[in-house]
Amino acid sequence: MTNPTSHLTRWQLMWQQLGVLSPGAELLADVIHRYAEPHRHYHTMQHLNECFVNFDQVRVEATHPAEIELALWFHDVIYDVTSHTNEQHSADWAHSVVLNAGGSATVADRVHKLVMVTAHNALPRSLDEHILVDVDLSILGAESARFAEYETQVRAEYSWVPEATYRSKRAEILQTFLDRKTIYNTAHFKASNEAKARRNLAASIANLIG
Repeated sequence: MTNPTSHLTRWQLMWQQLGVLSPGAELLADVIHRYAEPHRHYHTMQHLNECFVNFDQVRVEATHPAEIELALWFHDVIYDVTSHTNEQHSADWAHSVVLNAGGSATVADRVHKLVMVTAHNALPRSLDEHILVDVDLSILGAESARFAEYETQVRAEYSWVPEATYRSKRAEILQTFLDRKTIYNTAHFKASNEAKARRNLAASIANLIG
């Protein structure tokens, strides 16, 4: 369940920290509406709210925390499960929003890069990019019940894919995370999520291929 008041407060404070006028409640309502689209099951406000909770634990470590927060708002704002350009369209929208609000091209470009790095084949480079990716992937290290719910939600988003195909492809995707030297980039998430993520991933892969 979402809380419109707290979201509006968070939204306005973020724009204040960016040093530009807030685009206002109408854009916020549009963004929240996108996350409530009926074809979404995981990429919803639940995911976004969980990102905010995890980000708040590390925001003091960020170079430009308000830019990360804006990137979080927009990182899944465009979501078509059959498309490979979701991050690009979401990043482009975020970029234009910053410019239209009076932000600098430098800020707009950094926000664009932050959104783009949430594509799981992207390589984060800056500290802020590392933080954002870790926040986005924090679900992998969630408690087992929440991780199981996440896997069910992802399956629902791909309900049109035949079961055997889904199980094979999903196992391959999860294995790519398990094969990484470390799943997380930052000390905080390595300490809090790495071990749980590896247990969750291994259990899910075993279930998918079993």
